[in-house]
Amino acid sequence: MLLSMTGYGRATKSIGEKKITLEVRSLNSKFTDVRFRIPSNYREKENDMRRIISDRAKRGKIDINIDVESMDGESGFSLNAPLFKKYYTELTKIGQELGAETEDLMAAILRIPNVVGSGENSISKEEWQVLKETLHEALDRFEEYRKNEGAVMADDLEMRTKNIQAALKEVNPFETTRIERLRTRLRQNLEEFLGKENVDENRFEQEIIFYLEKIDITEEKVRLEQNCKYFLEELKTKKLQKGRKLSFISQEMGREINTLGAKAYSAEIQKLVVDMKDDLEKIKEQIANAV
Repeated sequence: MLLSMTGYGRATKSIGEKKITLEVRSLNSKFTDVRFRIPSNYREKENDMRRIISDRAKRGKIDINIDVESMDGESGFSLNAPLFKKYYTELTKIGQELGAETEDLMAAILRIPNVVGSGENSISKEEWQVLKETLHEALDRFEEYRKNEGAVMADDLEMRTKNIQAALKEVNPFETTRIERLRTRLRQNLEEFLGKENVDENRFEQEIIFYLEKIDITEEKVRLEQNCKYFLEELKTKKLQKGRKLSFISQEMGREINTLGAKAYSAEIQKLVVDMKDDLEKIKEQIANAV
């Protein structure tokens, strides 16, 4: 099973006259980076929520947004009027100096942290329990999203790896041809330079053997095939976190493909190598978004 680092989950629950809406979003990141945008009175539970998220979400740049609404529209929420006025005065002044529009300024200020907040300093055990349930429900949907994205990604990775294997098999018919071309080209060069009657056949054969050893691609083909098989096997394992391992295997595949191209001495093989590189680049792009 492969998981995408891109994900989204949302859940809503109510307690008393409050409605809690929690959203989880994630993007690519080498590590687990959790950021919160939550009411000030929920800050005391931030570390607890961070532990829950880190255990379940694994890698990714994760944004948590919690919105609390009062269904009766009354108590429980307050406007920090002095802070609001200060923001408005300063921003209006800057806007006038820059000649910028300030039509949406009030709405923008209301979104600034601590301007609008909860009138409560802490949350009750009951509310914390509901908040945890909301978080877990959002994470369930978040994980489902990641699994669906990962399944699509895995299908594409499998297809492109098999493309590389297919291209590798097409290399074989051109190997004999390139050796004959090399032999012919070397003989022509020697005959033009020394004259046909002066060519030392024994030395010529030694040179041929030297060049054949230099351009032999047997090891590269074997290692590339093994790496492709290993990649497909790892792709089908049930463990969740395998993006880094797949990335490492793809780097090994790239090393063999590059060496194959350097030793090709054949336009046909070079074309196949270009196709392999194209599929490999798309593989690397996909893996960069895998957990």
